[in-house]
Amino acid sequence: MADVHSKETRSYNMSRIRSKNTKPELLVRKFLFSKGFRYRLHDTKLPGKPDIIFPKYRTVIFVNGCFWHGHEGCKYYIIPKTRTDWWINKLNTNIQKDIESKQSLEKEGWTVLTIWECDLKGKNSDTTLAFVATSLNKTTRS
Repeated sequence: MADVHSKETRSYNMSRIRSKNTKPELLVRKFLFSKGFRYRLHDTKLPGKPDIIFPKYRTVIFVNGCFWHGHEGCKYYIIPKTRTDWWINKLNTNIQKDIESKQSLEKEGWTVLTIWECDLKGKNSDTTLAFVATSLNKTTRS
């Protein structure tokens, strides 16, 4: 099946997808700031460039888009029907990088939390954010 957009339109659409300051990430940051947590953003010195970093607690948070990071079993993770082999390779590479980043961070003594985009939609949002706050509170006591 051919793409419904021209090559130029598709390229423009894809260029508009952000890697930083996404809506799910901003939602988590706003919530954490309102609860009194202070953090750093996108530290390039850490493996995987985590979205939110708590140096004081040695904890990082990745806010992952379900499509781009291959969230298995999620309705937002659908392999495109055009250039399927290319997309499978691309998404598998992303998944592998995520695994390697997490392992490197844990080896360095960091606690790694991953929040999926779908967990921040609708009714799941409150539960997910409460879990993150609870996880951070546990790290503060350690």
